[in-house]
Amino acid sequence: MSDVSEIFDSMEYGPAPEDSGIAREWIAGRPDGFGVFIDGAWRTPEDAGRFDTFEPASGQVLTRLTQSGRAEVEAAVGAARGALPRWRGLSGHERARFLYALARGIQKHARLFSVLETLDNGKPIRESRDIDIPLVARHFYHHAGWAQLSGSGELADHEPVGVVGQIIPWNFPLLMLAWKVAPALAAGNTVVLKPAEFTSLTALLFADLCLEVGLPNGVFNVVTGDGETGAALVAHPGVDKIAFTGSTEVGRLIREATAGSGKRLSLELGGKSPFVVFDDADLDSVVEGVVDAIWFNQGQVCCAGSRILVQEGAAATLVDRLRARMEKLRVGDPLDKATDMGAIVAPVQLDRIREMVEEGRREGAEVWQPSWGIPEEGWFYPPTLCTGLHPDARLAREEVFGPVVVLHTFRTPAEAIQMANDTRYGLAASIWTENVNQALHIAPAIKAGTVWVNCTNRFDAASGFGGYRESGFGREGGLEGLWEYLRPIRTAPSGAGEGGERAGRDLPTTGATLETPAPSPPGGTARPQDASPAGADPDGGGIDVTAKLYIGGRQARPDGGYTLLVRGPEGGGVGEVARGNRKDARNAVEAARKAAGPWAARTAHNRAQVLFYLAENLSQASAEFEARLRDLGTDGRGAAAEVQASVRRLFTYAAWADKFDGRVHATPFRNVTLAMNEPLGVVTVVSPETPALLGAISSLAPLLCAGNAVIGVLPGAAGHIAGPLYRLLDGSDVPGGVVNLLTGLDDELRPTLADHDGVDGFWYFGSAGGGADVERRSIGNMKRTWTRSAPGPGWLTGEAGEGEAFLREATQVKNIWIPYGE
Repeated sequence: MSDVSEIFDSMEYGPAPEDSGIAREWIAGRPDGFGVFIDGAWRTPEDAGRFDTFEPASGQVLTRLTQSGRAEVEAAVGAARGALPRWRGLSGHERARFLYALARGIQKHARLFSVLETLDNGKPIRESRDIDIPLVARHFYHHAGWAQLSGSGELADHEPVGVVGQIIPWNFPLLMLAWKVAPALAAGNTVVLKPAEFTSLTALLFADLCLEVGLPNGVFNVVTGDGETGAALVAHPGVDKIAFTGSTEVGRLIREATAGSGKRLSLELGGKSPFVVFDDADLDSVVEGVVDAIWFNQGQVCCAGSRILVQEGAAATLVDRLRARMEKLRVGDPLDKATDMGAIVAPVQLDRIREMVEEGRREGAEVWQPSWGIPEEGWFYPPTLCTGLHPDARLAREEVFGPVVVLHTFRTPAEAIQMANDTRYGLAASIWTENVNQALHIAPAIKAGTVWVNCTNRFDAASGFGGYRESGFGREGGLEGLWEYLRPIRTAPSGAGEGGERAGRDLPTTGATLETPAPSPPGGTARPQDASPAGADPDGGGIDVTAKLYIGGRQARPDGGYTLLVRGPEGGGVGEVARGNRKDARNAVEAARKAAGPWAARTAHNRAQVLFYLAENLSQASAEFEARLRDLGTDGRGAAAEVQASVRRLFTYAAWADKFDGRVHATPFRNVTLAMNEPLGVVTVVSPETPALLGAISSLAPLLCAGNAVIGVLPGAAGHIAGPLYRLLDGSDVPGGVVNLLTGLDDELRPTLADHDGVDGFWYFGSAGGGADVERRSIGNMKRTWTRSAPGPGWLTGEAGEGEAFLREATQVKNIWIPYGE
């Protein structure tokens, strides 16, 4: 028998297995396998297929599940639609009581949930028991509070989106359910959930819990199955919103499938998160941080710190300490409470990990793994450290979703930022340094939705989580996540478009048109005899004014050399607009990208001053703008009203510039969690053709307020205001490239800008077909889109044409976790 000193010297402990009997009894209670949960009842469709689900640690079958088809999805969506009026009609307090009951039920059955999660997923019981399940309960408690508050304050003028289809992954099965279901129910929506085919059991147990607490029938429904089931849910016309967590590749398919459907969409996708270590960091803490960042849940985490970027002076020491720590990790039975790493979820995932590591080895990586072996039964892979790999290698750039980390070195903080951002993803990052100034300089510079300082993989229901770039869009958690399940209350006539424009005084519809003549020689289309000279020359002197674009702070002739004739409502020519083409669009993107960083770095007060100055100069130039609007068919009174409304709108966003604040989240850790509103970057906006001026100002101003650089497309006859508008920009201290104006045909400019990977966001106020095209083309770099139909009632009054909804669409939230204390 060993004495205590020998035990501490060897650190050899006996197994400490968790009893899985209660979970296996629950599974055995359905000897024929599981059906689907629809309208508050279990159903076993006779004509649906069946498939096995396995225990990753042993490779043995756990039970059989239903392969839901279109019939099951139809029934589930129908049940959710039928339950919606009653559920949304409950008071916030009544919904809060149900969410509270679910939170208490999860705590009551915590052991069953945690053991079942480990059996089904393969993650260590310590993680299921101590991290996942408590956080699941936390989400339902937190959102019970939002349900209680939903009828007051900033949520009072919003309503639920409707029926929500939710598709969750296999890495955190129950936690992903909580992240999506809790806010959806709190906001008054009903849900159809499609869990991952590998890990459906805790979602089915949660359905039992819904019965136990008396959740109204149809409010929560579960359909199991593979990707075909998910595709049927995405395509169903009765679904108002899709919330998806999974791979970027599948996210692209969902974005394409929902384009033009009017469905709301939030996507939390893949990542290749940087783990940035400076040479002043506490390396012992860094080593434990790496364990949490990449070997937590076997590296099957979308925000796993799979790219270690370490300053050169600390690299050799860190590698030595990591290898020593890896030798001490325990890989084995996930039900053993002494296990650090459990099993990989499925053979297909294990094969992918092996293939990517071997490809990295062939490309020059030094692959280091501990000396001990892994279990032969089940699906396991050892912790793996790869060094000496070129940053462009696939293993260094693509998500592995396994316990594999790649290490690179950097010299300076600027190089660290450059390397951290050298990825198509932008989900999360970790920064390790004892210098708080350095940490707070680096964190905002990294393009990621969550940044942890001297910690990693911290999550809480009060703090939003989600990505930038090809890691998706939308947030889960906190108020940021709740907005995903709400929309402004719709009191406008049907067809007013997404955004819910309210009834109110509107601007008159003008009758101006844009004539597309046959291609003419460079120099433009000849003006016909009935063209109004005043339309071409602001001074009315009959001097021909060449229509131009505005790119990089300069007037620019259109690349093609063509112009288009603008005819007034009575058919007479009133002027010409430049016919922008693909080259002009690309030039505008290049100019905007150069200007985006410096503009975003300006203080909010400075941006406010520029917007106030624009308003001042617009007021002084009101006569010229009113004349242009009269050319387009607006009567004198209406033209004056539109100009003054535009001045007010600029004042509004000047006022908001230093008041659209972030938040400090009350997360239950010893840290400050800062939610910062950051600009999207470069945003294209196709403003409405009518009202020409107010539509352009209402589109440009919130984006400028938030710190974006903008490519403004003035479509059709609205281009008639381009000349006075770029003269206004020239005289109002707007830096060159911050606003770029293109005129011409929507169908010619829109595709290039929507396809362009240099554009980070796209607002489109136009036809349904044009909006669908923008959404489909956005999948290249997963750019943020906001598409709404042409302005409806209320555009002039401000109820639909301005406000915080515009600012939320103009920003993305970054949450920075900063620990404090010893």
